[in-house]
Amino acid sequence: MTYARKSLVSLQETPYYHVVARCVRRAWLWGLDEYAGKDYSHRKAWVIERLGLLSSMFSIDICAYAIMSNHYHLVLHVDAARAKAWTAHEVIERWTRLFSRPALVERWQQNVCDAGEREVAEHMIEQWRRRLCDVSWYMRCVNEHLARRANAEDSCKGRFREGRFRSQALLDEAGLLTAMAYVDLNPIRAGIAATPEASEFTSIYARIETLRRPPSSNAATSSSNTLMAPPLLAFHDQISSGGPSIPFSLHDYLALIDWSGRVRREDKRGAISQHLPAIMQRLSIDADAWQLAMQPHGNVFGRALGRLDRLRLYAKAMAQSWVCGLQLAERMYRCK
Repeated sequence: MTYARKSLVSLQETPYYHVVARCVRRAWLWGLDEYAGKDYSHRKAWVIERLGLLSSMFSIDICAYAIMSNHYHLVLHVDAARAKAWTAHEVIERWTRLFSRPALVERWQQNVCDAGEREVAEHMIEQWRRRLCDVSWYMRCVNEHLARRANAEDSCKGRFREGRFRSQALLDEAGLLTAMAYVDLNPIRAGIAATPEASEFTSIYARIETLRRPPSSNAATSSSNTLMAPPLLAFHDQISSGGPSIPFSLHDYLALIDWSGRVRREDKRGAISQHLPAIMQRLSIDADAWQLAMQPHGNVFGRALGRLDRLRLYAKAMAQSWVCGLQLAERMYRCK
């Protein structure tokens, strides 16, 4: 069943969202297409490049990403307060990096329009402000650009995307942690990479590369992925200010990713629970259910992800009697 986007994205419930967009017919339009004998891997860099540009424009932060051969995942944080604090001139400057500047807005900037024109122009600017912290507009600016660029390279026309993107509300710390780990482990689960530090075109790879570089080094690096990587929302132990951050530590997260990537054999599920990262215990996450969700066919794709009580409140707030993921939440996130 298809739901209106407004019933999936509600900033009153959470600023965190997991989104995924897939190529049409699940074609290998970003990887090695053995059937066609063509390698499209260079297109993965297009996605990274585009995300970097949009990060300088939108009031939307990236917590995690993974660019695969026929789809990509993003975990996004919408900072509506930041967009609200922008001046009208800042909104115009950001919006017009991508879109044309109407003559009416130019007249408003030059302060030569009458009262009626001023009202229309200011209404337009406020609409742009809302769009610059809108997940749907963000994804539109990613996907339309990539489709045009791929079609131009292939000298063809037609759809590049398999319908609209899928989105999932991340209702609490446990849901955010699950989605981020699921995204960062994509190449390992798919058998493309053996370790997080070898998982190119993922946020975990970019974070590790940043840690590897000495503080005095400049931005130049041999890794094209790191060079072009979009800025990532920091973990709370990485910042001293009171700005937005991921509500757990980078050290805990790296330990969790390493543990999750190692414990993947079904016959060994939970066998090394004595090495369970502390963050799992603090958030009361069941280790066996976690590993099941991290498997290639793990199901973390309900419309929302979080603890059972938060899912029920979310369904009520969205005027829905039921929401997918209740059984997963009950099994994975034990009550404290």
